Amino acid sequence: LKTFTAWCNSHLRKAGTQIENIEEDFRNGLKLMLLLEVISGERLPKPDKGKMRFHKIANVNKALDYISSKGVKLVSIGAEEIVDGNVKMTLGMIWTIILRFAIQDISVEETSAKEGLLLWCQRKTAPYRNVNVQNFHISWKDGLALCALIHRHRPDLIDYSKLRKDDPIGNLNTAFEVAEKYLDIPKMLDAEDIVNTPKPDEKAIMTYVSCFYHAFAGAEQAETAANRICKVLAVNQENERLMEEYEKLASELLEWIRRTIPWLENRVAEQTMRAMQQKLEDFRDYRRVHKPPRVQEKCQLEINFNTLQTKLRLSNRPAFMPSEGKMVSDIANAWKGLEQVEKGYEEWLLTEIRRLERLDHLAEKFKQKCSLHESWTTGKEHLLSQKDYETASLMEIRALMRKHEAFESDLAAHQDRVEQIAAIAQELNELDYHDAASVNTRCQGICDQWDNLGTLTQKRRDALERVEKLWETIDQLYLEFAKRAAPFNNWMDGAMEDLQDMFIVHSIEEIQSLITAHDQFKATLPEADKERIAVMGIQNEITKIAQTYGIKLVGVNPYTVLSPQDITNKWEAVKQLVPLRDQMLQEEVARQQANERLRRSFAAQANIIGPWIQTKMEEIGHVSVDITGSLEEQMNNLKQYEQNIINYKSNIDKLEGDHQLIQEALIFDNKHTNYTMEHIRVGWEQLLTTIARTINEVENQILTRDAKGISQEQLNEFRASFNHFDRKRNGMMDPDDFRACLISMGYDLGEVEFARIMTLVDPNNTGVVTFQAFIDFMTRETAETDTAEQVMASFKILASDKPYITVEELRRELPPEQAEYCISRMTKYTGFDASPGALDYISFSSALYGESDL
Repeated sequence: LKTFTAWCNSHLRKAGTQIENIEEDFRNGLKLMLLLEVISGERLPKPDKGKMRFHKIANVNKALDYISSKGVKLVSIGAEEIVDGNVKMTLGMIWTIILRFAIQDISVEETSAKEGLLLWCQRKTAPYRNVNVQNFHISWKDGLALCALIHRHRPDLIDYSKLRKDDPIGNLNTAFEVAEKYLDIPKMLDAEDIVNTPKPDEKAIMTYVSCFYHAFAGAEQAETAANRICKVLAVNQENERLMEEYEKLASELLEWIRRTIPWLENRVAEQTMRAMQQKLEDFRDYRRVHKPPRVQEKCQLEINFNTLQTKLRLSNRPAFMPSEGKMVSDIANAWKGLEQVEKGYEEWLLTEIRRLERLDHLAEKFKQKCSLHESWTTGKEHLLSQKDYETASLMEIRALMRKHEAFESDLAAHQDRVEQIAAIAQELNELDYHDAASVNTRCQGICDQWDNLGTLTQKRRDALERVEKLWETIDQLYLEFAKRAAPFNNWMDGAMEDLQDMFIVHSIEEIQSLITAHDQFKATLPEADKERIAVMGIQNEITKIAQTYGIKLVGVNPYTVLSPQDITNKWEAVKQLVPLRDQMLQEEVARQQANERLRRSFAAQANIIGPWIQTKMEEIGHVSVDITGSLEEQMNNLKQYEQNIINYKSNIDKLEGDHQLIQEALIFDNKHTNYTMEHIRVGWEQLLTTIARTINEVENQILTRDAKGISQEQLNEFRASFNHFDRKRNGMMDPDDFRACLISMGYDLGEVEFARIMTLVDPNNTGVVTFQAFIDFMTRETAETDTAEQVMASFKILASDKPYITVEELRRELPPEQAEYCISRMTKYTGFDASPGALDYISFSSALYGESDL
């Protein structure tokens, strides 16, 4: 009774009146009609002025008719009972009015009236300790629920932390006093009655609590509008953060490529093998250490770009367009250029190493042949310049003549070596040998000396021939010794040169060829030994004749500088060099066999890894177009494939180790496999990129499905249609296939309409339609996202229906971060009704969605 009286007076005060006794003051119907006019804002029929009973009944009936016109059924409530002062009927009527005009219109999340009011109370008091609102009676006995409602909306009125659950009367009185003083809610309840009653009156509590709902309704509306704006701004801020992160990552990756390419384009060759091998080692470090993280960054950049575009589509925002030169295609082109330069750099390194290896070999061979030739020519010019024949005897002259002939024979035999020296020098020059100047100087000296020897030889022959007729006899044995010893000596010189000759081979076949040649040489040794015995037999015969005929042998053989001891020493030297040559060849066989094992080991692994990578690429392609399971199942399958691929990395690393051993052994070919390390690296990088990109595509499909409410059956149907018309089975449809797909699904397409659809599914004019673009098109009309109009409406609420909003209003209604975000981006409002500091929220809302001003 007290609660209803207070509630009625809270409204009647607005008309300048009140009631004292609820069962008496409504009997004539006048204040009842006035109460209905105040709470409804509508005019009732003019009341009867008389004081007779029928006048009162007429007025009450007018009030009851008005209540009925609002859809309220008045069961067992008649005008006569109200006029007669029936308390029960009067209170029932007042409760009906309260329900209709104070509680019925309450709506919270699709619940209304009592349930809506209860849900509103629960939501507002949920964060507060010792408050658990489950009903409108005992949940309110300790007064904490009422204090929590006030504190939630006006924390400046109550210090909730100082309230105690064991002081219910104090809590209730605090709430009643604050509500009456600051919220214009009259005191309708008595604290002692509520505390001392086992179950407080539900209607009284509902009536009083409904006053709080109406008092705070305006704040509720502002909070809802602020939440909507915060949500929209949070999405926009997150998208901007992702855009900035993409720009940063793209800039860093492009800068790294820009710095790396000049290094790889530097083709300045080093002069030594050690320096070039250091360049090769630096390149290996680049491949092993520096490049792999950049490969991962490139893949992550593509994933981030695709995720950002998906989020922008789902939030109804314009597509992200990176800065000029930072598109995904720009990065891909830069990366392709890097790999082309990288491949060329590696080929150049290997070519240079082969060139330097060849140069070192030729330089050493040049020095060896020059040393042998210079050793042979030492003193020859002096001998040829002697004029000993002028004072010689007949025997001596003939001896000098034969000696000279032997020398000419020897000279002719050394012509090949001089030509070889010149040819090696020319090749060193053609290969740009770093010390070519000293080579040329030495070669020129040898050639000049050789020409001089030829000239001197001819001059001496001419001189000897002039006096040859003066001499008659010559010791035939000396002559025969000289003639046979000279070629045998040359043969031994050639054999020693061949036995000491350096060699370079790259296969077992090449070393076997050298071994075969060496075996053939060893087979000639018995025949050579016979020749040595024959030559030595001549000298023995000379000694025998001299002893027999008493000839005194003075000096050396006049026809040759060779002595029997020279022949013997050289023969012993040849026999010692043969086993040394055997050892060198066998060591090279062992090295080539080790190289062959490296080739076979690498080939065995590469022939397994290469097909494995190709198989995984095909399996991933099959999983991405499979429609037998859900997207989550596809994701699980792809994650399992990704883990298997990661686990397989150890095989790649082992192959890299074998490849390094091969390069260190300077092995440049492998006939046992068609796969190179470059093939494996490229295939592996493509496999990692493909699995990451496929997982990202399925994630984006899940985002689209969840955001747009697509069922798994619908998604499977879309996939089945797409796969049917994806004739190339590459996850993309040509425009003609896409048109056929739409027609099969019931679309009536003209050229203009189809052109419009193509601008939606292929905005970059690539000539293909991806599955993600196909899903976006098929589900575009069902998207439930905020629009520019909704955001404008929310700002209009915060601005109290003004066409502009002020800085103070933004800072009062929005969190600090979102408020400052809006202030920094809103333009100044320029309408005729603008006030100082007015901001244009209409243009700002349109800009969020990439639209022009509405």
